[in-house]
Amino acid sequence: MVRMSAQERREVVVRAAVVEFARGGYRGTSTETIARRSGVSQPYLFRLFPGKQALFLAAATRCLAQITERLVGAADGMSGEDAQRAMANAYTRIIVKEPENLLMQMQVYAAAAAAEADGDHAFAEAVRAHWQELWDAVHATTGADTASTTTFVARGMLVNALVSLGFPAGHRAWDGLDPTVGIRALHGFADGAPAREAGPGTHDDGPAGGDAAGPS
Repeated sequence: MVRMSAQERREVVVRAAVVEFARGGYRGTSTETIARRSGVSQPYLFRLFPGKQALFLAAATRCLAQITERLVGAADGMSGEDAQRAMANAYTRIIVKEPENLLMQMQVYAAAAAAEADGDHAFAEAVRAHWQELWDAVHATTGADTASTTTFVARGMLVNALVSLGFPAGHRAWDGLDPTVGIRALHGFADGAPAREAGPGTHDDGPAGGDAAGPS
């Protein structure tokens, strides 16, 4: 049996963290649950990450970076409306085939807001920086003006809200948007677990407790 390196184990843990945090939120997800899904012991998990918040930030970073990479890749060689259309189609595929990426986004936004309210500005700023990278990448790839990029990203955020809330296709909330996004995304969610608590926090539940590291 081939042994994984620490970096490979870290990747496995981050992927598992995205799935579990997407479902349970920051407070509703234990590091024990993530360790179990990853196939590692909880003490080993804390050798890879100094605390629960550091693991959450790694999962949030992975989620936003992966979305950015796929959107930019889908629009390779394109610009303007063609690039935006390609990105929109790519994003639809993401939320249909990997609904945890959408749910994780929603958990991230809630976590950043709560951290900011608790005075944990470093964590919230780290999340904002990664989301800004996503916006900048979309803007640069399409070559559109700021207003056009803002409108495009805003429509994506509206899709996030409508799909997360379960608005059915044909509802007036979908007016002006592609309703098939809602149909396909909701069908994809039917095969997965619903999101639970989206609330964040600055508490840990493992041996490294107390270490606080601190979007479309």
